[in-house]
Amino acid sequence: MAHQVSIWRAAQLVGVARGVLQQQVRTGALLLNDGMVSTEALLRLYPNASLEESGLLERVAQIRDEAFGKRLRERLLPSQEVLAQRLFAQSQELGDVRLHLQRYHELVIALQKTIRERLAHRPQDTAWQALERQVTGGLAAALATDAVDLLEVMDDMLKIMTAQVTVQPSGHQFLVEGHSNLLQSGLHSGLRLNYGCGNGSCGMCKVRVISGDVVQTQHYDYCLSETEKSQGYTLMCCHTAGSSELTLEMLEAGGPQDIPEQQIVTKVRALTTLAPNTRLLQLQTPRTHRLRFLAGQSVSLGWSNSAQGDAQSTEAIASCPCDDRNLLFFVARDEDSALAQAVFSDQLGHGDAVTVRGPMGEFVLSEGHRPLVFAACDLGYAPIKSLIEHALALDAVPSLSLFWLTLRADGHFQANQCRAWSEALDNFEYGLFTNTDVVAGAREIALAMHADLFDIECDFYLCGPAAFVDTLFDDLRHAGVPAAQIFKQVM
Repeated sequence: MAHQVSIWRAAQLVGVARGVLQQQVRTGALLLNDGMVSTEALLRLYPNASLEESGLLERVAQIRDEAFGKRLRERLLPSQEVLAQRLFAQSQELGDVRLHLQRYHELVIALQKTIRERLAHRPQDTAWQALERQVTGGLAAALATDAVDLLEVMDDMLKIMTAQVTVQPSGHQFLVEGHSNLLQSGLHSGLRLNYGCGNGSCGMCKVRVISGDVVQTQHYDYCLSETEKSQGYTLMCCHTAGSSELTLEMLEAGGPQDIPEQQIVTKVRALTTLAPNTRLLQLQTPRTHRLRFLAGQSVSLGWSNSAQGDAQSTEAIASCPCDDRNLLFFVARDEDSALAQAVFSDQLGHGDAVTVRGPMGEFVLSEGHRPLVFAACDLGYAPIKSLIEHALALDAVPSLSLFWLTLRADGHFQANQCRAWSEALDNFEYGLFTNTDVVAGAREIALAMHADLFDIECDFYLCGPAAFVDTLFDDLRHAGVPAAQIFKQVM
């Protein structure tokens, strides 16, 4: 019998991005039944799907072989309490199924006995003979051992190791793994959640549990009212999923307009040289005050020192919103930049205070399922990197492509990161370009787009100097790409 799973779970089982399966649904290659996918249909589409290819078998073996490693347990397995609760739910479900099967079996046996008693009095009655053969044959077929549905077994295992959370009213879904709480899991899946402190003090991550169970993971100081408790409200930052399936009601940010302006005093955690002319500035927020922002946005940085006094600079965030305490910025050597002068002259160093104000900007990922094409010039790569990491967390697009132009020889300071993405992900490809002429470099990228993968049914994200952005924008519009599918940011 075919097993029904959600699109999210189906993508896990066969080891592909959720966006790839959604594309199969749109083309008619994969059919949905009330929003669910049949494992039989999955296996027809992916006949080579197996435990080994999905990575699940390797993962289970790793857990078994290193079961006493605390770090591994925390990363891959829920707590003992959560595991016990999920196993209990699975055992209850199995017990209910067994009870029903036993009752049906007893009913069939009783029917078979009645038919044979009738046949004893009327042995030549062909109708009763046919009925007796049908019941006996049906019972034998029901008791026969069918081939094991591999995907159904994998789904049962995943329900214990991971929990699937559905968000209402948006319909978004995310997984809870290991010791992660609901807030951490939602952010790592790219959701635009409402939150503040992240430690149970402010109550901004309050949500209502519609179905399923949650388990408290840490103490919290925020006081829920008795009415809120009776209605099922809880704090995402202090709870994890106790059941394998959980439905939460919450509001998500629809765009930059829904993210409030914040001001946070951060500390310089590290300054790292990425290339002779580029450094990575890492700021860390306090534990009780994290920056809420969308991938692709910028902030204003303010600091002071004896040499410059008060200084300020607007910079694009290069990190993913899922790591909200650690904010990354790429800083290039530039005599006209106050931040560059402070970073390269060591006027700004480890432990120094930097005030972050923001976020700002509307260069954010549009919600949709079209392939994504990113084009960056020099430090235009910073917000593009944030967008790529956010898109990877969403796992909802069929493919991603990056074209990165630099105007100096050492400009590709994260070429290894691009290579790592490409090697780890089948749906990611990239091209690196160097040209001292920004317009000529943009035209080179435009030619590469046309030659390699050009399709007007993509969303394009362009970031860099005005000449770079305008050249690519004009080329895409001339090729027939609707303006609504081109997003640009001039830096």
